Amino acid sequence: MISDRFPGTTDEAALFGGRLICRQHPGGYRFSQDSVLLAHFFETSPFEKILDLGTGCGIIGMILAYRRPGIAVTGLEVQPRLAELARRNVAANQLSERINIVEGDLRHFENYCEAASFDRVVCNPPYRKLGTARINPQPEQAIARHELRGGLKDLVKAMNWALVDGGMADLIYPADRATELRNKLRAGGLSISRLREVYGYPGAVCRLVLVEAIKGDVDKLARMPPLYVRSEPHGDYSQEVAGYYEP
Repeated sequence: MISDRFPGTTDEAALFGGRLICRQHPGGYRFSQDSVLLAHFFETSPFEKILDLGTGCGIIGMILAYRRPGIAVTGLEVQPRLAELARRNVAANQLSERINIVEGDLRHFENYCEAASFDRVVCNPPYRKLGTARINPQPEQAIARHELRGGLKDLVKAMNWALVDGGMADLIYPADRATELRNKLRAGGLSISRLREVYGYPGAVCRLVLVEAIKGDVDKLARMPPLYVRSEPHGDYSQEVAGYYEP
């Protein structure tokens, strides 16, 4: 991850000059900057229906709803404690009419949504396969970071099921698993249409990729300019990323 935690979080984080508040469990999973990058990667169309898989505390859906007043978001979260936290965050930000939080496991996606019922699916999924790194002893963090409740294949199946034909899927994922992601998407009926590499600063190694895929077969892949989070090591945010936090 570029950043393990959102700057300054203890029990709550404030975005957009305090216009959006996100409460988080002390000692539990905390959303990272990766969620903020993903929520600004794409532009939605008016009145899109969006599914946020693994919504956690609800941060991605809330950022999208803040930025685009016409959209409707459904957040699916497997952990009951996090699902309830997301509902409280949505209510606290007066977004309950536009964001619906559903407790459920994406491996059984057919129980929670009808086929082809969403225009877009977004996901900041667990990055680590089982057996590739030490699993956090805190269950809330472990499930969010490791593929304990389903892997990439399960995620792609859920995306394909939920999306209308021509619908879009947007993810942020480790760069060293980008080829695996592309192959799994292709096998699951999704084709990458846009890709943006994410760097901590100019000259750093690429750690993450932002990917947009379309349900269907696409011949062209648009490679976007790289995204630099900071202007230099330990420096300020780049002008682009700094803008992500402005009201």
